[in-house]
Amino acid sequence: MTNIPAELAYTEEHEWVQDLPEDGTLRVGITDHAQNELGEVVFVQLPEVGDTVTAGDVVGEIESTKSVSDLFAPVTGEITAVNDELADSPGLLNEAPYEGGWLFTVRVDSEDATSGLLDAQAYQQLLD
Repeated sequence: MTNIPAELAYTEEHEWVQDLPEDGTLRVGITDHAQNELGEVVFVQLPEVGDTVTAGDVVGEIESTKSVSDLFAPVTGEITAVNDELADSPGLLNEAPYEGGWLFTVRVDSEDATSGLLDAQAYQQLLD
């Protein structure tokens, strides 16, 4: 059974988005389904802090023992932080995709930036 936390939003590219109300940013990672499909993650290329990203654009890549997958920006905004721990421990994406394996945070341009994302139920239907 795939873990799909109800409090997160999701993309069709198997990324999750968490609202961080304390600083007005969104945290982004890959879903449990994505890490399972990728297999053992061995390298992660992330965007740079300060980069402006547009929803749907490729902003990095995730390399596993099986394949290389593009990483997409789920929303439009500015990258405010990246998970530097992934440089030395890319396996965090496999071990804790919703906790220590987050990828980056982004400050969005508009309040409705997440309106096109899926809720947990819609994401589960995408997987079924």
